[in-house]
Amino acid sequence: MYNFKKIHVVPKGQEFVDIVLTRTQRKTPTVIHPGYAIARIRKFYMRKVKFTQQTIHDKLSEILTDFPSLDDIHPFYADLMNVLYDRDHYKLALGQIHTARRLVDNVCKDYVRLLKFGDSLYRCKQLKRAGLGRMIKILKKNASSFTYLEEVRQHMARLPSIDPNTRTLLICGFPNVGKSSFLNKITRADVDVQPYAFTTKSLFVGHTDYRYLRWQVIDTPGILDHPLDERNVIEMQAITALAHLRATILYFIDISEQCGETIEQQVALFESIKPLFANKPVLIVMTKTDIIKPDDLKLEDQQRIQSIMKGDSIILLPMSTLTDEGVTDVKQAACEALLQHRTQIKLKGKHIHDVANRIHLAVPEKRDDIERPPIEVPPLPEDIEMRRVALERMKEWEHQQNLFINFDPDYKGIDFRERYDLIQPDWKFDKIPEIMDGKNVLDYFSGDVEERLNQLEREEIARLRRIALEKGDEEVIEGLTEEQMAKVQRIRQKRALMVLSSRSKKGSSDAILPTKLGTDPSKNLTTFQTHLESLGLDGKDVIERIRSRSKSRPRSESRPVGTSRSVSQSRAGRKRTRAELESRGFSVSRSSAHSFKDEKQRTLAERLAKRARKELNQDARKGESDRHVFDLKPKHLFSGKRKMGKTDRR
Repeated sequence: MYNFKKIHVVPKGQEFVDIVLTRTQRKTPTVIHPGYAIARIRKFYMRKVKFTQQTIHDKLSEILTDFPSLDDIHPFYADLMNVLYDRDHYKLALGQIHTARRLVDNVCKDYVRLLKFGDSLYRCKQLKRAGLGRMIKILKKNASSFTYLEEVRQHMARLPSIDPNTRTLLICGFPNVGKSSFLNKITRADVDVQPYAFTTKSLFVGHTDYRYLRWQVIDTPGILDHPLDERNVIEMQAITALAHLRATILYFIDISEQCGETIEQQVALFESIKPLFANKPVLIVMTKTDIIKPDDLKLEDQQRIQSIMKGDSIILLPMSTLTDEGVTDVKQAACEALLQHRTQIKLKGKHIHDVANRIHLAVPEKRDDIERPPIEVPPLPEDIEMRRVALERMKEWEHQQNLFINFDPDYKGIDFRERYDLIQPDWKFDKIPEIMDGKNVLDYFSGDVEERLNQLEREEIARLRRIALEKGDEEVIEGLTEEQMAKVQRIRQKRALMVLSSRSKKGSSDAILPTKLGTDPSKNLTTFQTHLESLGLDGKDVIERIRSRSKSRPRSESRPVGTSRSVSQSRAGRKRTRAELESRGFSVSRSSAHSFKDEKQRTLAERLAKRARKELNQDARKGESDRHVFDLKPKHLFSGKRKMGKTDRR
């Protein structure tokens, strides 16, 4: 399967030159000065010459690789290209391209060798101009070959994709006998059909399916009955397909003679191209039977049609594409004939013996003359009963399915409750409620439900006891003695102190104590102060701090009565002292004077801090964490060619 649509576009003469020179200008350096070393100047111009040669070499090699070689492709495509494009002209054009590539390579070698001995910038530049000029001249001389190959490429891209090795039906005959109409009927192709000759001027391909296989159907242009040398390009396409494609030949005969040719002339054409049908299944299709039936033909015409079928396995079928009569029969007969023909060819080939040698048919030999009849094992009664039940259920299911398919009102489906295996058969159709006496029936489905309920009750009692232990002192737990209750009280107090200690560690350094501990009225600030003094601590300061936090600020201290608090008034208030800020929970910023022991140490620290910030200020960094990298070399100003105009911004 060849895909000529992938061939790249062939540029024409001047277009080819512009592509090469523009690419050289863009991809190679463009700035050179006489003050440079002579080795650098030579290398500069040698690079341009080599780059131009390599560009031309790649372009020409791509053309030679894309276009198919007539000696390497299928003979059908080789002869088709000979008919359409002239084999000699095609080979000559590719040969000129190959010669041009070799000449360009030689020119590059010569001028690179001369550039190695250039003694000045001017001499190297002139050698470069001469080398590029000779390469371009070679391309311009082959402009006609480029133009021809581009036309060939455009035409080849429009050729149908024909697989010479797949299953194929080939339609041929005189012009206007109904070939394109048959193709449109059996495939998804849409070929133009007109009531005049030579509507089809090239090969058209359609695809159809038969026996889950894909078939290609080829519609050929009409053929006239004259010598081969006098046939034109349109007719030679059909001759080429008949000669090279292994397919079923469908020769169409218009028995109504509306195509402009008599039956005698159509039979004569069949006899003239019959050598092309060798080793191929052939079907003769009598078309336009809606106008005249084969039995209504003249006796001479019937004898002529029967005469071409003598001695050969040729099938004769009638067909009318207008009424679709016989279209399917013709398609099936053609496909079956080709399948049988391909099978016979494979059986006659040499590969069948290789396959047969690998096949071994094992035939068992008789051991002795003793008769050994098969032993029949009687089935068990249980198996017989199960089989009987299964058959009854299958019959019932089939009966219900038939009722369902026929929309019978007696259809009721299969009640699977009949198959329940219960102790008493009367229980099968009992209705089981989901809720009974306010309880979920499924909750009592388990056998050990009583034991589980008792376990849940025990867990609930234990949970309630645990909650009771965690509650306040006033709650009395039933079932405990006074001594046990005293121990519970001590446990609760100990737990409260542990919670307060944990909160003080997680919070600020100042202890945050609630104004009310638990539900015991004896736990107040006075009791707490007494407890602290018993521990040897000054509890008075702690109590005053707690009371100052809980005490609300008087209205007179905040702002005068009848005035609204504005931003200016709030900022114009007096400055709070450190003690007040600490008591209200504000953070206090410490000045640098409180961080050093004397003025000398403070001055030294400030000087070191300025020195550390100096490097950051030089890089315009915001701080030590600033990692921004500035683009000091913008690419659009420091790369590429230097254009016309001012360059002082560089």
